[in-house]
Amino acid sequence: MESVFGLVGDGFAVVAADTSATSSILVHKTNEDKIMKLDSHKLLGASGEPGDRVQFTEYIQKNVHLYQFRNGIPLTTAAAANFTRGELATALRKNPYNVNLLMAGYDKGIGPSLYFIDYLATLHKVEKGAFGYGSFFCLSLMDRYYHSGMSLPEAIKLVDECIMEIRSRLIVAPPNFLIKIVDKDGAREYAWRESIKEA
Repeated sequence: MESVFGLVGDGFAVVAADTSATSSILVHKTNEDKIMKLDSHKLLGASGEPGDRVQFTEYIQKNVHLYQFRNGIPLTTAAAANFTRGELATALRKNPYNVNLLMAGYDKGIGPSLYFIDYLATLHKVEKGAFGYGSFFCLSLMDRYYHSGMSLPEAIKLVDECIMEIRSRLIVAPPNFLIKIVDKDGAREYAWRESIKEA
């Protein structure tokens, strides 16, 4: 019952994801971070099979770092998204990854951006996006309340509404969510929304 969603506001992008690690009917942990920090100004929110999600996002992170070490400059968010799409497309014909991604970033002179990348290597630049069962509710809420140029408090309010809708509408709802933002000051954790604490 994974949920990953994000949106672009005025000078920032925000990504939120549930933090449940599950297998069949079991919950193994409720503090799994599904939003990877690729570099100082990029976030990669992922949903999908746990092994594919972890392995593929780490592979992308290390290759983004490798490019920066070799060339002395970081990839732009668009370039990182296209690289990621290319790796998914190559794997699709051999041993596909069951992983869906939202890549958020901030580039100097360009501003914030959000890219939607699914397991079939589809890539779109979007202002708002979601994956998982929670997307049924998040996308309808964002269609109704999202507008370009949202302030950070407005965006967080919308994210919280999405979280509350997921918790109240899904029969097996994830209890905890992690919110991260990226802006001119970099990518960082913004807040946790917890209804269950780890023992």
